[in-house]
Amino acid sequence: MTPAADVDAAAIKAADIHVLIVDNDAAHAHTVEESLQRVGFQCAVATSGTQGAQMIENGAYDVVITDLKMADIDGLELLKRTKQSLPEAEVILATGHGTVASAVSAMQQGAFNYLQKPLDLAQLRVVAEKAAESARLRKTNEELNRRLDEKYGFEGVVGSSPQMNAVIERLRRIAPTDASVLITGETGTGKELVAQSIHQNSPRKTKPFVALNCAALSENILESELFGHVKGAFTDASTDRVGKFEYAHGGTLFLDEVGDMPPPTQIKLLRVLESGEITRVGSNDPIKVNVRILSATNQNLDDAIAAGTFRSDLYHRLKVVTISLPRLVERSQDIPLLIEHFIRQFSKRHHKQIKSMSPAARIKLMSYNWPGNVRELRNAIESMIVVDFDGVLDVDDLPMEFTEQTTGAAATGGEGSGQNAAAAGIMALVGKPLEEIEKITIAETLKLTGGNREQAAEMLKIGERTLYRKIKEYGL
Repeated sequence: MTPAADVDAAAIKAADIHVLIVDNDAAHAHTVEESLQRVGFQCAVATSGTQGAQMIENGAYDVVITDLKMADIDGLELLKRTKQSLPEAEVILATGHGTVASAVSAMQQGAFNYLQKPLDLAQLRVVAEKAAESARLRKTNEELNRRLDEKYGFEGVVGSSPQMNAVIERLRRIAPTDASVLITGETGTGKELVAQSIHQNSPRKTKPFVALNCAALSENILESELFGHVKGAFTDASTDRVGKFEYAHGGTLFLDEVGDMPPPTQIKLLRVLESGEITRVGSNDPIKVNVRILSATNQNLDDAIAAGTFRSDLYHRLKVVTISLPRLVERSQDIPLLIEHFIRQFSKRHHKQIKSMSPAARIKLMSYNWPGNVRELRNAIESMIVVDFDGVLDVDDLPMEFTEQTTGAAATGGEGSGQNAAAAGIMALVGKPLEEIEKITIAETLKLTGGNREQAAEMLKIGERTLYRKIKEYGL
């Protein structure tokens, strides 16, 4: 590669990096600026410590290059202020021969590097690029953590119903602890998502989250998956293998469908929980592990204990704290929120532009009894997005098996039962003042749209300003 190509490549990498240069010597500061701009850095200059401090407080910089000795505010103070205001930024100090010891001390306080004056501009570019790379890495890590928090943070446990508010409040209390948690609920209620949220909001968040489905494996394979094995432990054991406990060391192990764990494995798991040690299959050497256990089941473990298929001592070890997730039909007011959440999620995944969902489709989804809970709703919305062609999710986009099933009250009592329920609902409004009927209608429509006033106004065939006025008038 030619020198010119080197400069071009550096410029491409540096183009999104903002550098602040602080130096009392204006000529020197502008020389540094010109040198870095030549390779693509975006530069700003402050010719005093005071000006530099103001720019650090009010601006966004990835790298700060500052003189160590300045009359008003020196480089050490700017280093301190940068770490407070711009924690992702890197600081490079420029120093004379007599202050090298101070510069080394500054590095111990968080400076990225120091350079001696007069500056070697080629060396400056190299150090600035390394500092920029460090800043990029910090930005990437911050963005990753932000995305993880969005995905697995409590805000990602979608719901505003009283039932889910209670669950989220419980999660907030137990996540920072190290307590074992048993998560109960029907299939599809989101038990693994809750487990991931607990981990992501705990002190163990930077360590592994490891999930294992206990129902999907035979007894021998399950033990090997949990505890690992050594070479020769059984016929196919050609090498040593690390188990889930070792892999999750320092982090969290999630045991899904723990109620299906075979009794012999239950005994070994109990021993691990009591001793904090595992032994690989085929070995006699214990290995210390530090793992938080989260487990989940859709069974009634009290019944399993009574039937002799689950150990009561293990049960009490696993359920230091219990979280019970409600069925979707029990938190139906969360359905509009979940619909919008899944529309955003799957529109992005499948590169579709979804403008809205028709009122008829919303009513169908709201009146369905959701035996598969949130997972079934999630799959239904994804299916609708995949088959949609006009940007509006409508009844014709619903999955075939969904439309073939009877919804609402008819799901338990047949078509006549659904008609009777509808008639009963109408009769309940007969004789009520029109204002009260209007208030009920607006309230239920807002519930149907998850509080989306634009959609509610469209469904009610009134203007948004009229709806806002009615909401205020009725105290909604």
